[in-house]
Amino acid sequence: MATVSAHVAATLTRQISQVFGVMGNGNAHFLNALERETDATYTAVRHEAGAVVAADACYRAGGGLAAATTTYGAGFTNTLTSLAEAAQARVPLILVTGEAPRWGRRPWDVDQLALASGVGVRTFTVGRTDAAATTMLAIEHALSYSLPAVLAIPYDVAGLDMGEIPAPPEPLVPEPIAPAGELAVGKVAQIARALADAERPVLLAGRGAWLSGAADDLGALAASTGAVTASTALARGIFPEQQFDLGVAGGFGADAAMELIQQADVAVVFGASLNQFTMRFGELFDPSARVIQVDLSNVATHPQVGDYLHADAALSARAILAELSALGAESSGWRESVDVAALRGYDPGTGQAPDGRLDPRSAARRIAELLPQDRVVVSDGGHFIAWANMYWPVASPDRMMMIGTAYQAIGQGFPSVAGAARAKPDSTVVLTTGDGGGLMALADLDTAVRVAGGRGMAVVWNDHAYGAEVHLYGRKGFALEPMMIDEVNFAGLAQAVGAEGVVVNTIDDLDQLEAWVQRPVDERPFLLLDLRVSGEVMAPYQREVIRVNA
Repeated sequence: MATVSAHVAATLTRQISQVFGVMGNGNAHFLNALERETDATYTAVRHEAGAVVAADACYRAGGGLAAATTTYGAGFTNTLTSLAEAAQARVPLILVTGEAPRWGRRPWDVDQLALASGVGVRTFTVGRTDAAATTMLAIEHALSYSLPAVLAIPYDVAGLDMGEIPAPPEPLVPEPIAPAGELAVGKVAQIARALADAERPVLLAGRGAWLSGAADDLGALAASTGAVTASTALARGIFPEQQFDLGVAGGFGADAAMELIQQADVAVVFGASLNQFTMRFGELFDPSARVIQVDLSNVATHPQVGDYLHADAALSARAILAELSALGAESSGWRESVDVAALRGYDPGTGQAPDGRLDPRSAARRIAELLPQDRVVVSDGGHFIAWANMYWPVASPDRMMMIGTAYQAIGQGFPSVAGAARAKPDSTVVLTTGDGGGLMALADLDTAVRVAGGRGMAVVWNDHAYGAEVHLYGRKGFALEPMMIDEVNFAGLAQAVGAEGVVVNTIDDLDQLEAWVQRPVDERPFLLLDLRVSGEVMAPYQREVIRVNA
């Protein structure tokens, strides 16, 4: 006879291969069944928040739907910030957690359903006879709505015998929304005509375009129309012909590249929400530009959008291409007339800043020259997020992820390494984090070192402060003491858990990264670079934030 927990584990792992968690009373039966009766890979993390972060990162890095697991009570409440981030970022995952017994709450039980609902996450509670069916409902919900789902197993139900485990069907998920019907077909024709008539067309793609599999179709559309291309921060590398790509649009963009986008007469946006950072707080496009959005949102998501098509990005791009072909449209030739590569350059920095500490721009530039080409970059939240996003190109959107940014959270960095490493085990996973977020996530420094090993490294931008607050509030005359952090030796902390730690005070100290890269993967440990950077160098996007707040 199989227990309720075994039914959950077997059903879940027919769709999921990676599970991250911390064991406790509430999930002991589930983890026992997972280990003994399934082929799923279980990765132990050291903090419950890290379990959700790792499952989140695994999905974003192309590893498919993943699961986290914790016990009830404190184990569950520890996940809430990470659950909120996944919900805000529209990342599907399953959190398998313990729940209060059916007879009522004990002193340590809380209203977990209400707490999950409060951060936008639905709970599916397993019963005595419906474990497999309820598990399938949770999976279908996560995949259909691109949201996390909580799968709760009451304490008194977890170990009950339930009989043979049924073979579940494949999950039912909605088909992609095609641009069908008179209104949508007419809109496709309008978009094609606008691109055919454009002299300076721009295509902008976001994460939604990547998830729809639109990369090749958008590349063909750019070639057909002569459009220059750009992406949001979450879709870097989506366009196949990077020689015509301006890079990230918005606050992470190079000034000259953003000036070219302002010259566009037609801009078609695929799968991007056009948030305030992408739109440079309303200044990305010229007011006279015709801005067209293709997205799955019910309505346009920015006031500057003049035309909106509610449809899948890939299907829409194909339909627009077909219409352009029917029109006999010719390329504008704009992208061939512009030296796009020359516009993507960033300030190289000064090596050492006036305060004698390392200029983060110079460090980022040098690190980019040394990093392996197969890199996957995972970013925590904080002021420093600009440096990797500006200076470290990646091959595709599933190789650059910012976990915490959607919810404006920090402290998500170290466990995200584990999730990305499980999704892309043959790539080098590079974490970029600040000292504030790094300290908050320190429990899972061990997890990053243990899981990624010689294919993992971390860059800690150590300015001994909460940099964003210093730039935003310190300049307003607020007391600096609450914004400061005593300088921490992250290199020493890394060495304590078996990694190689390097304190970087000058650009020459980065030669140790070069030596690490040249060593065979199986002969090197996880590497942590403790960059002692200047807090006086402000990221360009932060200047925009300050200007708007002013």
